[in-house]
This record gives sequence, structure tokens and C-alpha cells, in this order.
Amino acid sequence: MTDPEKEQERHAAPTELSARDRAVLALERRSWSGPGAKERAIREELGMVPVRYYQLLNALLDDARALAHDPITVNRLRRVRESRRAER
Repeated sequence: MTDPEKEQERHAAPTELSARDRAVLALERRSWSGPGAKERAIREELGMVPVRYYQLLNALLDDARALAHDPITVNRLRRVRESRRAER
């Protein structure tokens, strides 16, 4: 691959989010009835431990594809993340 081809590939339109990434964002949009409900849903619906879920979610907040897919959720979570960082 030549340099211009590599440069064009870098600036190509982002690909779609994976089904797992879309499911993480969809779960994050929901409201939760009480303590433990969200963690239970993460395990049952996504088949992952909560720590891994939050790692993926945090990475999605920096992904332009996630922002394009669900700007309201991503921007809300970015604000929450920034306010928590500011508190430290």
C-alpha cells in the first residue's frame, strides 16, 4: 500500500459500530430501578462482567462512531466523566 492510499484509508468514513458496542450504548440509555439492576443486566444480557462493560463504555466515549450513532447518550456520559475528573 502506498503512502497516499494509507492516508486515504485513515480519512475514510468510519465503519459501523459492532453489535456489542451498540448493545452497550443501548443498555446505557436505559434507566435502572435500583442498586444491582444494571450490573445484573450487564451479566445476563451482554454476557460480560461489569468491569469489562465499563472499560468498553469508556472507550466508546472517545469513539467518533459511537458519537455518530448515539450523540445524546455519548455526550451525556462525556459530561459525567469530565465532572468526575474535575472532582479529583
